[in-house]
Amino acid sequence: LAFWRTAEQELDYRRFFDINTLIALRMEDPQVFDDTHSLVLEWVGDGVLDGLRIDHPDGLRDPTQYLRRLADASGGAWVVVEKILEPGERLPGPWKGLTAGTTGYDFLNRVGGLFVDPAGEEPLTRLYEAVIGEPVDYDALVLAKKHKVLDEALAADLTRLTALFVDVCEHHRRYRDYTRRELRQVLKEVIAGFPVYRTYITPGSPVSEADVAVVTEAVESAWERRPDLDADLFRFLRDLLLQPVSGGTEEELAARFQQLTGPVMAKGVEDTAFYVYNRLVSLNEVGGHPGHFGTSVEAFHAAMAEAQREWPAAMLATSTHDTKRSEDVRARISVLSQYPEQWAAVVQDWLARHPGPEPNTAYLFYQSLVGAWPWSADRAAAYMEKATKEAKTHTSWTSPDPAFDQAVAEFVRGVFDDAALMAEVERFVAPLVGPGRVNSLAQALVRLTAPGVPDTYQGQELWDLSMVDPDNRRPVDYEGRRALLARLDEGMAAQDVLAQSDTGLPKLLVTSRALRLRRDRPELFTSYTALSAPSGVVAFSRGGAVTVVPRPGAREGAVELPDGAWRNVFTGEEWGGGPVTVAGLLGRFPVALLEAV
Repeated sequence: LAFWRTAEQELDYRRFFDINTLIALRMEDPQVFDDTHSLVLEWVGDGVLDGLRIDHPDGLRDPTQYLRRLADASGGAWVVVEKILEPGERLPGPWKGLTAGTTGYDFLNRVGGLFVDPAGEEPLTRLYEAVIGEPVDYDALVLAKKHKVLDEALAADLTRLTALFVDVCEHHRRYRDYTRRELRQVLKEVIAGFPVYRTYITPGSPVSEADVAVVTEAVESAWERRPDLDADLFRFLRDLLLQPVSGGTEEELAARFQQLTGPVMAKGVEDTAFYVYNRLVSLNEVGGHPGHFGTSVEAFHAAMAEAQREWPAAMLATSTHDTKRSEDVRARISVLSQYPEQWAAVVQDWLARHPGPEPNTAYLFYQSLVGAWPWSADRAAAYMEKATKEAKTHTSWTSPDPAFDQAVAEFVRGVFDDAALMAEVERFVAPLVGPGRVNSLAQALVRLTAPGVPDTYQGQELWDLSMVDPDNRRPVDYEGRRALLARLDEGMAAQDVLAQSDTGLPKLLVTSRALRLRRDRPELFTSYTALSAPSGVVAFSRGGAVTVVPRPGAREGAVELPDGAWRNVFTGEEWGGGPVTVAGLLGRFPVALLEAV
């Protein structure tokens, strides 16, 4: 037994990220796999479970081996993996047939980016730099936060990896005279420069082009940053990673290296940088890249067409247990990209009156206040405590600064106690609520009708303005939702639904009708074709169902519907094929789902 802080530097077992009480199991051992999966596989066999969601497969020694073993043991059950794909990254080729795809963070960021106005990037960047007093290079920030994690929370893991590297070098005469410090620095720089969570290289198996590119990029960027370290040592590490020798220390080094890059990315980026880089926080979501400002319609259509070809049964998500903000909070915050000048005027005034303990923290708070309004002081204080602790800039969970923590709490309470400012927040948010809800409806409808299996996180059938856990784990009023659904099923007209928007009826209408159409007429959802539409509209056909949703941009013009007769499941309106004006399609309800009739 040892004092808990000892684990920051010394540790003799694998754990889940930096949580000492979650000890890793050797899942590559068949007996361990059998013992830990027996009950779950029994549920699958009995039909209790329809499928399995595998969290954090990147933490496994050999994820491909695990998925193959799981597919065999489960009889090919529907399996999705919580694999965080960086922009442009794809699932490993060998996983095809072993998993239906990801749990949807890649989709979440693509669809969310559709509602960010690219015209807002420059003014919001200027505003953010003015608020914090300096320009911010997001990629440099990520690198710095990865270094911080390797120096602190995951230092023990790096120490163990360094010991393996020392042992390997001892068996190579050319490299045995490098110091332990040099070996540690080389490992640290290459890990910090990893552009994705991990590679999937195993001895005796061909190395994919993607993995070669990742390792090469990480090594070359590390060497460029640290010319004081021997280039030959970087090359040696690259070769060890790309050509691991079966058995012994070299294989162990390659395996442990691949198991460490993922936690460094997760803790350094998701759990640190995403709370520090606050230009537009609707972009700060798991699997996202806040340095990229939104998604183009063309890129979205290309990704969905690929999903239809390669991963048609992957999970589609817009809110999860781990999202930093609920889908509805992000949808409203994204509206700020359309009104950067107005936002700049009010937030700079608020900052002048209540500047907070430091500007970046205050700016995060005011964006959150707009996104989650109406918010309570207690919920806001709890959120800001977590956000500042995760940012690890002035305080943290393991090294708290009581004075800073108290200053944050007093700042939040002070804002809520300022009745005049609260009235101004109410006035500013009021005209954003409608556009934010339209974004939410559009986002939800795309999730419910795009290629894949839509996942509706608890409570998201109605408007839900939740922040990161534990805020998004609050009890859900399912009885209230059943009552609202019963009202919809009595035959409410679209205009009556919209007239009661505050209840969440519009979102429940979209959710229930889209899911029922997919259940009752699955033959309508068998392909994916982008439809011609104005820049401010996203429209696609799934074969016999057409989705039309608005986004920032010009909406004058028409959507080119496929040949045939079409009925809007939300309004009952009918059209023939050919051009139909956007005003006609979206005039009675903000989004449209058309079924072939």
